Amino acid sequence: MSREGAPCAILRLIFNPKTLVLSELRLENYAVIDNVVIAFASGLNLLTGETGAGKSILIDALGLLLGDKASSDVIRTGAERAVVSAVFESDGPALAAIENILESNGLDAEDASLIVRREIAGGGKGRVFLNNQPATVSVLKQIAPHLAVIHAQNESIVHFDAAARQTLLDAYAGIDLQTVAETFANWKQIRSRIAELERDEQSRMRLLDLWNFQKREIEEARLQPEEDARLETEKRVLGNAEKIYGAAMNAFDLLYEGNTSTSSSLRAAQKHVEELARYEPKFQEALAALESARIAVEDVGATLRDYAGGIQASPERLAELEDRLALVDRLKRKYGPTLAEAIAFGQDVKRKLTDMENKDEVLRELRAKLAAAADHYKKIARSISRKRTEAARKLEKVVEAEINDLAMRVRFQISVEESEAEERWSASGSNEVAYLIATNAGETMRPLDQIASGGELSRVMLALKASVEACANPAGKKKSAAAQRTLVFDEIDTGIGGRAAEAVGKKLKALSKGNQVLCVTHLPQIATFADQHYLIEKRESAGRAKTTVRLITDVERTEEVARMLSGARLTETSRKHAEQMIKANG
Repeated sequence: MSREGAPCAILRLIFNPKTLVLSELRLENYAVIDNVVIAFASGLNLLTGETGAGKSILIDALGLLLGDKASSDVIRTGAERAVVSAVFESDGPALAAIENILESNGLDAEDASLIVRREIAGGGKGRVFLNNQPATVSVLKQIAPHLAVIHAQNESIVHFDAAARQTLLDAYAGIDLQTVAETFANWKQIRSRIAELERDEQSRMRLLDLWNFQKREIEEARLQPEEDARLETEKRVLGNAEKIYGAAMNAFDLLYEGNTSTSSSLRAAQKHVEELARYEPKFQEALAALESARIAVEDVGATLRDYAGGIQASPERLAELEDRLALVDRLKRKYGPTLAEAIAFGQDVKRKLTDMENKDEVLRELRAKLAAAADHYKKIARSISRKRTEAARKLEKVVEAEINDLAMRVRFQISVEESEAEERWSASGSNEVAYLIATNAGETMRPLDQIASGGELSRVMLALKASVEACANPAGKKKSAAAQRTLVFDEIDTGIGGRAAEAVGKKLKALSKGNQVLCVTHLPQIATFADQHYLIEKRESAGRAKTTVRLITDVERTEEVARMLSGARLTETSRKHAEQMIKANG
């Protein structure tokens, strides 16, 4: 797929060392969109238009590129399929994490770009391509967090579960979970071995019988590493012994034995060149080269002769090889799929049987190891818990200040609870993180997901993202390029207006200094802060609705802000007001 002439939709996101930039979006046969191209840029990109024009359609299409579930309902009437595609580019290290994901899934990565294409066909069927290679939605979901994040009205909080709350705090604190994850995995493995040894007697006897059978079957086969490859090679030779013998001997005759062999020709040539060299010394070098070539040819001939002499057509040996390979293949199917894995399986079964035979002693050792592993895990988990608690105290102050900047008066708190109960342990530690808020004076703190007002919820989520997406964490470390993403806000201004709307506009503008921000808005107070302003319109053409998107500037932008201020009927007053607002907030 060429980037210029592709008939499908292309969404281009360009990275630089600080920001992920969505530079171009193309949609084909998507809902009421026939074919749309939008050229985005860095900073704050705002999309406006009348209700029903199709503003959220663009955000939904972007969601498909991040792995959202597809439906055939998005296919434009009369079309066979809808297509959304993307090109992601970087001049920094931002693609490194994505490249690792691609390579781990057997896909090729390009030096500075990632091409994504999503096709939706009838019946909900579709295809995903990454760098023009067939891929899956699962892989798309793996890379999505590195590309963009979408915040829709009331949607962000739905996905703001316990894991998301903790991840947000960890991102702010700069916590690395690799060590605690490895320690947890070790503790869990030991606990599983103990549970295996402590099974009830009937289950234990059944397992012993099965393991003894498996051990005996593998041991009797006497499997050797890479034996299957060696047997296949020998089988190939024996199965084609006559052809191989003929080829080797024919080559030997041509090189060495025959009257017109290469060796004879080289010897004859040598004699003539020797005669030349008697008169012209410069042919001494050519004479040495001929001598070297003759020796090499004769060595190859001798090797071919010896090899042919060792070939013996043996139907008995061939049958023996086929039987052995059949046995090896059967064991690979049962215990493999590779020979090395089948051998390792046998060694593991042998260990389990040894454990069972020395059950009491092994259990004592394992329980001691489990206690040590638990102590080690608790030590690391407590350390992480302390870091989270310290970061929570700092973050809650920052977030509270950010929220109150958005024309609210709230108290905000992050609760970090630590549990000693093993059932609460996980690869990310033993904490439960809750975000609490009181939106009115005198109210008790309540979980964030119990906030009733959609407008308040929108502003709280914006404040949280503005705080965590800031360039520096509490330790003062700059976030890497890979951590920067395109932030998309879909109608987060619902339920607010006036001073609150202006505060949201300022916050979005500030957030766009280090990230690219896309925002769908109905409010003129927010629209005036745009670095780029896009107008979404729906018109009828030939009896069909068609949505278009275009960048507006200067007079057109003033007209659109005036429309948002006064409605369909524009007045000179609304135009002047729009001009003043754009000038003040631009």
